[in-house]
Amino acid sequence: MKIRSITFFSNPKYPLDSKVIRGAGDFLVRAKAAYEAAGYEVQTARLATTPFPALLGEKRMHDAPKMAQELDLLIPQLGIGYASLGPALPKWRRSYEVVPESIAATKNVFFGGVMADRRRGLDLEAVRRCAEIIVQCAPIEPNGFANLRFAALANVKPGSPFLPAAYHDGTRPAFALGTEAADLAVGAFDGAGSVHEGRRALIGEIERHGKALSQVARELARSVSADRSTRGQGGKFLGIDFSLAPFPAEASSLGTAFERLGVASVGLHGSLAAAAILTECIDRARFPRTGFSGLMLPVLEDAILAQRAARGTLTIKDLLLYSAVCGTGLDTIPLPGDTTAEQIAPALLDVAALALRLDKPLTARLMPVPNKKAGDATGFDFPYFANSKVMSLDSESLRGPLSGDEILSLRRR
Repeated sequence: MKIRSITFFSNPKYPLDSKVIRGAGDFLVRAKAAYEAAGYEVQTARLATTPFPALLGEKRMHDAPKMAQELDLLIPQLGIGYASLGPALPKWRRSYEVVPESIAATKNVFFGGVMADRRRGLDLEAVRRCAEIIVQCAPIEPNGFANLRFAALANVKPGSPFLPAAYHDGTRPAFALGTEAADLAVGAFDGAGSVHEGRRALIGEIERHGKALSQVARELARSVSADRSTRGQGGKFLGIDFSLAPFPAEASSLGTAFERLGVASVGLHGSLAAAAILTECIDRARFPRTGFSGLMLPVLEDAILAQRAARGTLTIKDLLLYSAVCGTGLDTIPLPGDTTAEQIAPALLDVAALALRLDKPLTARLMPVPNKKAGDATGFDFPYFANSKVMSLDSESLRGPLSGDEILSLRRR
């Protein structure tokens, strides 16, 4: 198991307060050293801010690309790998319009776009705007890679350490951990004599690591608080997002875990039950939790999922179905390059409706690949990706009432 990210949450205001950002960097350097001393590999240190529309306001929304560039230049100097400027918000309609330009102006800054939340409801116009962002971002890089840095958000609260979903609530500084822990599920069910035996082993491993990670967090918070030279650079520990995120290797694949449980191939019947069982292990385990704390099924970040998608065994509809009992929605899905916003919007609508009806956080990170059609091989050169084939999106333009601009109230079931 590894720590995918230590994410620090703060409000840098605008114009950007470099002192606040440097304080975040100082804390993250200290935190990374503390977890490495405890025996954990830390892959990335990240910063998540208050949503950029709230920082800028309507009159300065055009400054979003400039602000993103400034942050993009500053974070590498501080040991921060990636930053999130949070989501575009329905309250500020123009905020959706500036996201593609802001992504094009940067390399390591992430954004989101809110489609739905529990307070406001499901915003049909925001769904369409998110679909338009995805289409506009696709040609920024030849392989469609820029969409890695955008996600459409549904019912996602502040405090998730995983980007692009991460954003700060604007209160006191805080930090959280995101794990890369699919290997724990693989190990727990590899050779298990029963579901009960494997489940008990996985819960035990999650709790063991959760205890160790939390202990370091408490010690870190105490030491920073006691050190006058770093006062103000610490933050509240929000918890751990134990989402069993995968890595593109068979031993660290949730697809492997599904198949160790007994599913012949991910995508076949039985996969939904496997997803439910694995997610329930996380639910049963005791640890301070934040974010999604479910299964992450990103096709391009998981070696076995990528293989099964390339064969056609695993489809986008399957992944959406599994989201009803587990994870984070539709993540790193390669789509045909000519996919339109009108075709993407219905898929985003499904994600948003599912999130509100089940009262759970879900996101969609869809990646149209220029000049590729369904069935073509992907060609990404990125250490966190396993190549697959472009997936088919069974979707057509919405018609009738669903093509309007209403804000829909969907009660939790």
